[in-house]
Amino acid sequence: MPTTAILGLQWGDEGKGKLVDSISARQDFCVRFQGGGNAGHTVYPEGKKIVLHHLPTGVLHKDCINLMAQGMVMDPFKLIDEIAEVEGRGLKLDERLFISDRIAVTIPLHLTLDMDRESGNEANRVGTTKRGIGPTYADRYDRIGVRMADLLDETSLREALQRAVNVRACQTDGNAPGVDSMIKPLLEAGKKLKRYVADTSLLLAEAIKEDKRVLFEGAQGALLDVVQGTYPFVTSSHTTGAGIPAGVGLALKVEDAIGVTKAYCTRVGEGPFPTELTDDTGHKLREAGGEYGATTGRPRRCGWIDLFALRYVCRISGITRLAITKLDVLSGFGELKVGVGYEGHNQPGLPADIRAFSALKPKYESLPGWNDDISKVRKAADLPATARSYLRYLEEFVEVPIGIISVGPEREASFETNGAPRD
Repeated sequence: MPTTAILGLQWGDEGKGKLVDSISARQDFCVRFQGGGNAGHTVYPEGKKIVLHHLPTGVLHKDCINLMAQGMVMDPFKLIDEIAEVEGRGLKLDERLFISDRIAVTIPLHLTLDMDRESGNEANRVGTTKRGIGPTYADRYDRIGVRMADLLDETSLREALQRAVNVRACQTDGNAPGVDSMIKPLLEAGKKLKRYVADTSLLLAEAIKEDKRVLFEGAQGALLDVVQGTYPFVTSSHTTGAGIPAGVGLALKVEDAIGVTKAYCTRVGEGPFPTELTDDTGHKLREAGGEYGATTGRPRRCGWIDLFALRYVCRISGITRLAITKLDVLSGFGELKVGVGYEGHNQPGLPADIRAFSALKPKYESLPGWNDDISKVRKAADLPATARSYLRYLEEFVEVPIGIISVGPEREASFETNGAPRD
């Protein structure tokens, strides 16, 4: 069976969680390969809302095995709470959840570092979720990090914590937690998580060898990739398809890469956003789409879809088909606009220089909208003619076929299509 990936194509919050929830019902394995508690995948199983941060969305399906691979970071205390919430719904995770022993662990010191930076000098802020993600990844690459394996041995954990404290304590405002205050709670967390710990790379290799159906679940979006995104206003991991092999610890090729984008665009936190709308239209998009962060509750910045950026991220992520979400939110807007480029920018990609990116002024094409409530539509052919035309324009500009359309938060509100619907 093919390996499948679901990847965000904007600045996150594209609606990946619902699609992973739907598709993972037909998968043997669901794998998270990057990010951590800064993710917020909101789904509505049986109409009951749940927000998953660490856990792969496949945990909501009793026959799906879930891997938290080595490319992730993990706050053990938050993860334990999340496991309890899922199991409280009658979904047991023994033999269905496996955590890499190489996964990076967020410790209280990382939370302090993140909070101090985001609460301090405005020039140093990047708009993080303050979940300690950046400092955790930084310690991994500075070779002073704590890993899941350390939580299972007191001597190893003490040595790892001491390394981190020696290097990082001077970067705090004098409120850094010490080794003695951190070690006991972390060891207790390790005991609770021990039964889930495994060599996830080996499990994945065996699954692929046995022709199992494997789904890779991305967090955040391509424009937040630590290298390819709007640096430095990015997350701290590789969010594109290129991040999957390193994130799971296995050289592999994803056969079906589904790229998820809203029918418009949003962003949370700091950083450039060429098609952002700060007027009444932007406010209307926010309220119609319920654009508030699943992890932080922060209001999202809203704007028209940026097709030029979308085409770029499809190329770097190897996207084979598009999933268009929240198409229903555009109902009643009359004239719709789509970003097709930027004034004075003649390159096929996006500028690496953040000052150049921030200065981009979008060029738009205008398309007719529709007033119909499309939230109950379940076939592409039943969409209004102008909605079908909108989708065809998107598909032809980006040069990637549309494979999935979503018109609401419910599982059944997403349906497959063989390309944009034709008249």
